[in-house]
Amino acid sequence: MLKSFEHIGMTVSDMDRAIDFYCGLLGLSLVLRKTMANGMQVAFLDAGGGMLEVFAPPGGASRAVDVPEDTAGMRHLTFHFDNVDETFGRLEQAGVEIKERPRLAVHSEMLNKIAFIRDPDGIVVELAERSQSRQG
Repeated sequence: MLKSFEHIGMTVSDMDRAIDFYCGLLGLSLVLRKTMANGMQVAFLDAGGGMLEVFAPPGGASRAVDVPEDTAGMRHLTFHFDNVDETFGRLEQAGVEIKERPRLAVHSEMLNKIAFIRDPDGIVVELAERSQSRQG
């Protein structure tokens, strides 16, 4: 029986930079960080309803490439915030790369407002504010 969403694994070029972004700017919590025998760094970052398992290879990694609409793959990570405008403003002030400014969501049954930014490796991150019927 399914209990919940557990985690998604992703590769980053620099672990310190990723932790600064996801924990320091977005508010995730660092649960575990260690270096494996092969030099690969790994960290688990708690997002409240699931985690990111972040890998940083010893030699770094290339910048992420957006997944084309006609290609299978992960298009973005989405995090739920109380107020997208406020969060976006804080991230913009911090110099985060902007992909799309806050706007009303197309899927208004699920979400009220959304915005898109990029993490330090170019991975697309969606900021989402739930609609009144989906609060909680």
